[in-house]
Amino acid sequence: MDNNILKAENIVKTFTKHTALDDVTIEVPRGKVYGLLGPNGAGKTTLIRIINHITAPDSGTVTFNGHRLTAADVANIGYLPEERGLYKKMKVGDQAIFFARLKGLSKNDATRALKEWFERLEISSWWDRKVEELSKGMAQKVQFIVTVLHKPELLIFDEPFSGFDPINANVLKREILHLRDEGATVIFSTHNMASVEELCDNISLINKSHNILTGSVRELRREYSDNSFEFSFLGEQSKLEETLRPLVREMEGKGIDRDGFLSLSLKLNSGDDLREAIARANGAVDLRSFRQVLPSMDEIFIRSVEMFNQNNPQ
Repeated sequence: MDNNILKAENIVKTFTKHTALDDVTIEVPRGKVYGLLGPNGAGKTTLIRIINHITAPDSGTVTFNGHRLTAADVANIGYLPEERGLYKKMKVGDQAIFFARLKGLSKNDATRALKEWFERLEISSWWDRKVEELSKGMAQKVQFIVTVLHKPELLIFDEPFSGFDPINANVLKREILHLRDEGATVIFSTHNMASVEELCDNISLINKSHNILTGSVRELRREYSDNSFEFSFLGEQSKLEETLRPLVREMEGKGIDRDGFLSLSLKLNSGDDLREAIARANGAVDLRSFRQVLPSMDEIFIRSVEMFNQNNPQ
C-alpha cells in the first residue's frame, strides 16, 4: 500500500486576475499530522477546498488511497473549515445529531457517540442549550466533535485554534494527537507557527501560491541548523571563550542555566569543529553537558519566505 494517503500533484487554480495555486504538489503520509503552513492568502484554503471537492483545479490531479479522488471519497474526509456555522436556534444536542446523521450514523449510534465526546470535552451540560448561547470556543468544540465523529481516514482542520483560549487549545491539540495515534491522518492548516512543532510530523509551506518548502519537521530543523550549540560548565567563562575563539563565529554567555551551571551559547565555524570544541572545553573548564540548538519552525518559516520573496520579486 502507498505510504501516502493523499497526493495533490501539479495543482493550478486561478481566479479572476489572481493565481491562487501555481503548480503546487504535496504528499501526505498516512497516519501523520501534516502541517499546511503559510501566510493568510497564500493559497492554503483553496488547496483544501480542492481536496474536499468543493472546487476543482484548473489542472493537476488529486489522488486518495491510490486512486483519483472522487466525490464518494469525501465521506472518508472530515473537514473543519475556518469559517464555520451552526443553526443558532437549534439545541446543541439536536444540532450535533443532525450533522452526525448526515455523515451516515443512525440516531442511536450518533447519540451514544456524541454523549461520550461531549463528556470528554466537558460540554455535557450544554446538550439541551440553544446554539446561540454558546461561546465561540464552545461552538468550535461542537463542530470539532461533529467533524471527527464518523472516524474518517483523513481529517482536515483549517485554523482550528482561532478563538480558543490556551487551555482549550491544548485540549484540542491533545485530541488531534490522539486521533493520529488511533490511525487517522490529519492535515492541519495554519499561519501560526506556535503549534507546528507540537503537532506536525511533516509540513509544506505555501507562499504566494507556491509550495516553497516541504519535508519532515525533524529533518527540516536539522537541515536549517547553523551549527549552534550550548555548553554547560563549571569554571572560568573567559578561559573557555579564549580557547574556543578560533573555532567559533559567535559566542555569548547565557548566565546560569536551570541546573545551576554556567551556560555559553556559540556558533561553530563548521559542524566538523564540534569534536575539537568539546576537547578544548574539557581542557579549559569542567564541561558538564552540551546540546545542539536547532532553529524553530518559526525561524525556518521566516527565512524561507524571505528567501523566496528575494528570488521572486513582484
